[in-house]
Amino acid sequence: MGNASEPETMDFLLAKICHLHYVRAHALLESIGLYRGQPPLLHALWEQEGLSHTQLSERLQISPATTTKMVQRMEKAGFLQRRPDPSDERVSRVYLTEAGRGVRLQVQGVWDRMEAETFQGLSDEERVALRRFLLKIRQNLESVTV
Repeated sequence: MGNASEPETMDFLLAKICHLHYVRAHALLESIGLYRGQPPLLHALWEQEGLSHTQLSERLQISPATTTKMVQRMEKAGFLQRRPDPSDERVSRVYLTEAGRGVRLQVQGVWDRMEAETFQGLSDEERVALRRFLLKIRQNLESVTV
């Protein structure tokens, strides 16, 4: 496999691929007015509007502070709106605006483009094998992540 200090170790290569994927996704999402972490929040609301900040944090597995900051930023950009819960005004619920609903096809287009660019030149068999390897790698990391 080579010396662990070599820059082309599998771990280094995986980290480099993740970084490049992040940079490309950021550029494509920025072109439609979104930041990299925002599509999962939109997806949660496309599935079910009216979630509280706590529910969004749990679904996205992010801190409540991160959720609040993201919701504020997306509200300012016109993708969401917060409304008080009718039965408990201390709780605010998050709803999509028309812009938030309308950006769905553009977000899907970004992910389709990312997949096409990322895996171009790989055969169907290679894609199936890569998917199997990535699922195994994810399982390995999940088993040691607390």
